[in-house]
Amino acid sequence: MKFLMLVYTDDSILQELPEGEFDRLMHGCITHADELKGEGKLIESQQLEAANTAKSLRVRNGRASVVDGPFAETKEILGGFNLIEAADIDEAVRIAMEFPWARFGCIELRPVRDFEQVRARVGA
Repeated sequence: MKFLMLVYTDDSILQELPEGEFDRLMHGCITHADELKGEGKLIESQQLEAANTAKSLRVRNGRASVVDGPFAETKEILGGFNLIEAADIDEAVRIAMEFPWARFGCIELRPVRDFEQVRARVGA
């Protein structure tokens, strides 16, 4: 059985960490993920860019609404995900508009961070 693990963080708490502590934690996280991958327990992991890079799309009565940020209504629940390739956030919005789910909830679009760059920075 597969499970999607969603990682939510509080940026204000992360910003209070001592110098270098975030990178130390990331190093441990990456090496642990590598171990889990080696055991066949981790299929894929990615890190998203900051929430302020996100856009949220809703379509109601044939009219699209795109707002900045990852703003889901409290009645909206995560139902799945698609990992897409797009030239920029505008193309990602166009691709997302091809799916019907924006009519029934919200599709959040956020760039995936270059995780290999993070791995190299923290030496993992």
